[in-house]
Amino acid sequence: MKRLIFNYGIKDVAPFIDWSYFLHAWGIATAKGSQPAQEVVNDAKAMLDEIDGKYKTTAIFALCNARSHDDNIIIEDVALPLLRQQHCIESAYNLCLSDFVSPQDDRIGLFATSVESTFGSEYTNDDYLRLLSQTLADRLAEATATLLHKQVRTEKELWGYSQNEILAIEELLAEKNQGIRPAVGYPSLPDQSIIFTIDKLLHLSEAGITLTPNGAMTPHASVCGLIIAHPSAQYFAVGKIDKEQLKDYAKRRNMSIENVSRFLVKNI
Repeated sequence: MKRLIFNYGIKDVAPFIDWSYFLHAWGIATAKGSQPAQEVVNDAKAMLDEIDGKYKTTAIFALCNARSHDDNIIIEDVALPLLRQQHCIESAYNLCLSDFVSPQDDRIGLFATSVESTFGSEYTNDDYLRLLSQTLADRLAEATATLLHKQVRTEKELWGYSQNEILAIEELLAEKNQGIRPAVGYPSLPDQSIIFTIDKLLHLSEAGITLTPNGAMTPHASVCGLIIAHPSAQYFAVGKIDKEQLKDYAKRRNMSIENVSRFLVKNI
């Protein structure tokens, strides 16, 4: 297993911000020419210019040996239990992330990105600027993940499974690249407590990230998940699962049904 830590300047990751998600967090329509949208984006970009050099973002990446076994991915001999879709999709296969990892020798990436916890501390006395900085910090963590993922795909010394990739930033934000990076807590990896299993391999504390008893990350502007290289890998939502899968999943997690249910409220 290869583990690396990276630090980025604000100016390095700012070009990778997806402003549509930024505006969505503010509840502002993203229609072209929308004045409220343009005003808040302009304020955010001015803040980025103002704080450039004051803060950094951090990423930690591990390239691991992996194989799939049923609905689990075995990463460096550590089992990562996963959930499979159960809702009917006409002419489509009910997906699980383990489908995109070979049952024999394969590799998988683990990653986490974070923005310094003091980010935006100079704006605590201005409600608008404080909220702006908090929203911006979330987007910078995601932008760092986008940049890291690009480097992982294209640089041989990291992984380099798509070294010939030539994509504009707009194409990266539209997920035109090969492979996916599902994050913990997102629709295809909905169990937040799975982060404790990932932490055993990734050692989040080395990137300045700590975990609460419920698996939430501190600093809040942090993202953690998997990097899967398979050309057919795609994002999906697990959706609702039945009692049988919940029971099986709890057994594979070595947790009680009651305990694991706390982390899957939206799926049961």
